[in-house]
Amino acid sequence: MHEESHTAPSRTGERGFILVMLLAFITIMGIFLTMAIPPVATEIQRDQEAELIFRGEAIANAIRLYKARTGGYPLSLEDLTKVRPRIIRKLYLDPTTRKGPDEGEWDLITAVQPGASGDKTGLPIVGVRSTCQKDSFTKYHDKTLISDWTFSAADNLLGIPGAAGAANAAGLLQSATGQPAAPGTQPPLPPGKTGPGNGVDTSNIPMGVTPAPAPAPAPAPAPNN
Repeated sequence: MHEESHTAPSRTGERGFILVMLLAFITIMGIFLTMAIPPVATEIQRDQEAELIFRGEAIANAIRLYKARTGGYPLSLEDLTKVRPRIIRKLYLDPTTRKGPDEGEWDLITAVQPGASGDKTGLPIVGVRSTCQKDSFTKYHDKTLISDWTFSAADNLLGIPGAAGAANAAGLLQSATGQPAAPGTQPPLPPGKTGPGNGVDTSNIPMGVTPAPAPAPAPAPAPNN
């Protein structure tokens, strides 16, 4: 009986010490987990951005192939899956917008600007972009806002010289109207540039020589009184 009276308090003290150590361990682990959350979230977003670039460029390339095979741009993304042989593995969703009513939906880039309603149904699609408004960790074409990343199969008409620009302008016109462009269709020229239709004939001017401006029209003679 004398030995048992000393053993019971000793065991109680050991249990209390183990409990304190366990609580301390749980607290330290919680601190480490809290510190690890930001790097994990960063890696998840980096993976989403890499996947977004892969999927966006795959869709843009499919639109490019669709244009080459059919002569026009698709009127819906579903049209890309109807071409045989296949030009895209599947119709990818936007990996950066996985929550909300428009989960995975792309913002469509069309060859023709939509009306005041913003409805793009039935307009020729030349590319896609994300609706995600997050700042990116990855810089894509010098853009760091994800919604500014554009994945397009059509080049900018302005600044494209020669036949390539004319062909692109004709393709966009045909896609938008359903009618082929008239022979000799040229892309629009920036202000101040010379070219057919602006009063200066550049067809016989050597390369590197700046053509003279078109002469101003002569003033009308004053009426005789």
